[in-house]
This record gives sequence, C-alpha cells and structure tokens, in this order.
Amino acid sequence: MGSIKGLGPFLKSELIFKEEDYVKHINERLSKVLRRNTSKNDFANIAIQGNVSFSTIRDVVYRTNSLTKLNANAISLLVHAAFGNSFAYKLQAEWDILYLGNL
Repeated sequence: MGSIKGLGPFLKSELIFKEEDYVKHINERLSKVLRRNTSKNDFANIAIQGNVSFSTIRDVVYRTNSLTKLNANAISLLVHAAFGNSFAYKLQAEWDILYLGNL
C-alpha cells in the first residue's frame, strides 16, 4: 500500500492501493486503524459518496469481504476520514489530559 501523506482532501484509490492489494482482504493493521478512527456515520456518508453499500464498506473494513477496484474508492475515502478523525481524537485527548490534570 502507498502513503496518503500530502495528498490533500481527496484521495485516488490507485495512489493508496497497489494492483496486488485487490481481490484480497485489507491488512489487519489497516482494519484496526479504520475501526478505531471511523464511525458508522462515516461509513454511511462514504457509502453515499462512493456509490458503495454501507454493508460492503463494513465487510471490507472487518475483513469479511475483499478489496476490489469497485469498492477501493470508498475505502480510500474512509482512510481519509480516519486520518482526519485521528488528529481530532489526539487533540481531544490532549485537552482531556490538561483538564484532568488540573482537577
């Protein structure tokens, strides 16, 4: 898999996934990161944007369905959402630590 660093707000699936990534499950680490940093709302919004069903996205993320060229765009959008969400979670955790430390 490639890198998403510096790709801006829109990702092309061919920049993230290589030809050999298709027709296989996403790797375990990506699955865990996507599950930890995305929500059902992210799945639903991306299903609409990517013209892929919610259940297909869920199944790819939970590794019960393979990555295909048809669902790769939706998964790349989900990677982008997870990337942004992870920064938001980090900032929130830092503020929580400051708040709790001052109690």
